[in-house]
Parts: sequence; C-alpha cells; structure tokens
Amino acid sequence: MQKIRSYILPIAIVLGLLLHEYCAKLSVAVPYLIFCILLLTFSAVDVRKLKFSPMFVWILLFQVVVSISMYALLKACGASPDLAEGVMMASLCPVAASVAVVSCMLGADRQTVTSFSIIGNLVISIVAPAYFTLIGVHPEMTFMASFLSILKRIGVVIGLPFFIALALQLWLPKVNGFISRYKGLSFYLWSVALFFTIGQTIDFIFLHGEGHWHVILWLAVSSLLFCAVQFALGKWIGSKYGDTIAGGQLLGQKNTAMGIWMANHYLHPLASVSMAFYAIFQNLFNSWQIWRHDRRKKA
Repeated sequence: MQKIRSYILPIAIVLGLLLHEYCAKLSVAVPYLIFCILLLTFSAVDVRKLKFSPMFVWILLFQVVVSISMYALLKACGASPDLAEGVMMASLCPVAASVAVVSCMLGADRQTVTSFSIIGNLVISIVAPAYFTLIGVHPEMTFMASFLSILKRIGVVIGLPFFIALALQLWLPKVNGFISRYKGLSFYLWSVALFFTIGQTIDFIFLHGEGHWHVILWLAVSSLLFCAVQFALGKWIGSKYGDTIAGGQLLGQKNTAMGIWMANHYLHPLASVSMAFYAIFQNLFNSWQIWRHDRRKKA
C-alpha cells in the first residue's frame, strides 16, 4: 500500500469527476468518515501531553481573522455570496486530519503537528458555527439558537473524537491501543471522503453551474492564491519557531473534505467549489514537496 499512497489522492479526484452522480448520493457518509479519521488520529497521540507552541496562536489568528475579514471585504465590494463564502472557507477550513502523514515524511516534528491538529480542529469547531450564524445561514432563528444548532453538528464531528480518545486513554488504554494500531487507515478514509465530497461538488456544478462560470473561475483563482500564500506564510511563521515544514503544512494543508461538507450544509453550495479546487492545488504541491524531499535524500 505504501507504493500506491502517492496515487490515491489523484485517483480520488478523477473518480469523483467520473462518478459525481453517485458521490452526491453517498455524501451523507462524509461526516461519519471524518469522525473516524479524527478518532484514529487522536487515539495515536497521548492527548494528555499536548505540546503547545506560540506558532499555533499566529496560525489560528490568521485563519480566524483573515477568513471573516476577506468575507466582509468582498461583500463590501459587491462580490456574490458564493465567492465571498468560498474565499472565507479557503482560510477558515481546519487543518487536515492527515497532516501528520505528509509533514512527518518531510521532516516536521510529529508532536508539534499532531498537537495542532487537535487544538486547531477544536478551535474551528467553535469559530465556524459562530461565523456561519453571523452570515445568516438560518435567518429565521436567533443567533444563539442558530449557533447551537450548527455547533451541535460540527462539534460532534470534530470535537467528540477528541473527548472519546481522551476517555479511552484515561480509562480503557487497551481499547485505545487497539484503535491506534490502525491509525494508518485515516489517510485512506480521508481519500474516500475526498472522493465523495469532490464528486458532490462536481455534481452540483453540472446541475447548477450554468450562468455562474465567472464565479467558478474566480473561486479557482482565489483558491490557488490562498493555497500559495498560506503555505508560504506558514513556512515563514514556522521558521521563527524552528520548524519551517510544520508551519507550512499546518497553515496550508486543509481538511478539504470537511471544508466542502461545511460549505454544502451551511453556506451557498457553490462556495464548496473553492475547497474542491484547493484540494487539487494542495495535493499537487504536497506531491511535489515529497518528490523533492525524496530526491534530496537519494542525492
């Protein structure tokens, strides 16, 4: 399986394009897949020994501040809700559950990366519902009712795996040890989730994209720009704390399956196109990084 790992994500994207109609029907499985991915990831780390770094603060500040600021700026400039929300998600989307896989292959500190994957996902599980409520996902509901409604769904998917892993490590360590043996499956589960979510987004484009091609083009351009900026800025932040690779991956590598799912359920569905393009760009960049890293090791 190790030999085909580098081909799995491109295969997921191509199959999502070819089988988009079926993906749209199967996308209901995505939150369950994400839940399993995070549980496998968290069970493999001693969550009682999280390693906090000041780098986390700067990365989270960028996600939280830039995402809502770009949304407000684009809306003030008269941009469509789809574009404004898509750009917001390109920054707000939480770090990928599989970030430790790529980061450690490139030489990042495992404890730093896994610690942020837990902290970052928990923070976004609270911030995202607040932002979606402010945007007006449920205008018929009060702010608090809307916030709690969204937090309940996102919190269960992102936050509950953390608390289950913590409980297992405290009271059922043998069960946690059994689960952690299969942590490698998280990468493949994420590929399946990506397959479903990208296929769902492509299906939406085929059904409703006509007349919105200019928005789709701008979403693609903005995704490419945000992908480049976040990887570059993350590396710069990481260099200040002795781990350039970790900084770049923690800010640049997104849980695009989660981002697409959140956009499809709580924002204008066309906004999810932004994360579909982001998935392609970040995987191309990560593939190039791995190729360059392996080439240097052989030299």
